[in-house]
This record gives sequence, C-alpha cells and structure tokens, in this order.
Amino acid sequence: MKLASTRLIAANMHTMVAFYERLTGHSAEWLAPQFAEIVTSSATLAIGSAETVAIFAEGSAEPCANRTVIIEFMVDDVDAAVERMKGSAMLVHEAKLLPWGNRSAQFRDPEGTLVSLFTPTTAAAKARFSPR
Repeated sequence: MKLASTRLIAANMHTMVAFYERLTGHSAEWLAPQFAEIVTSSATLAIGSAETVAIFAEGSAEPCANRTVIIEFMVDDVDAAVERMKGSAMLVHEAKLLPWGNRSAQFRDPEGTLVSLFTPTTAAAKARFSPR
C-alpha cells in the first residue's frame, strides 16, 4: 500500500491553493476547476472544492471543520519559513524546540487547518528523517 495524498476540502479553492503554493514554493496542478494537487518530493497535498464531496458521499466531509489533523512540512530553516508566512496566515505559536528534537512553529491555513513547519535539530531527529 502507498499513501498517495492528503486531501483538504475547501470552501474557497483559490485562497487555499494560493496559501499552500506560497507555503511550499510549488505550483499547483489544476486537474479540474474544483480539484488541484501540489506535488512535493515527499508527498502530495490535494485540495478539492466542497462540491466534490457529493461525488463520494454527501455530507461526508466539510470545509473549515478540521480540528484533528496537523499537516506537517519539514523545512530547511523553520525560522526563515515563519518569517515568510507571517502576515499571510494566523500564527498559532512561534518556533520552539519540541521534546522529540524538532524545532517547530504552527499556523492555521485560511480555513483553519493546523499547519506545522519544522526542522529536525537534534542528532536523533536528523537521523530519523535522513532515510525519508
């Protein structure tokens, strides 16, 4: 089995896609007016409009309702990434060292999903991510 992507359901496709393009530095590929993907070297973030939910099962997902998932992006310099994103996203917490060795900061995307930017800083954290 291979995890193919994480998909967000968006109330405002263009705002969400623009946010993640800025965050990742990657352009989205629009596969349809209501569906786009941002492909990075390690993962794909898919963004679908609210109208796509009916294709699967009406009411099975809804935009602006997520409080259980944190989308995490490993970056070379978390402090520089935080500076780049300030003003374009709600900062939840400034960069700080976490007990498992990552220096991490968190934002909310335009529809409220928690987004973590982190840099492995300890030897153990760097080793954990080296094969990924």
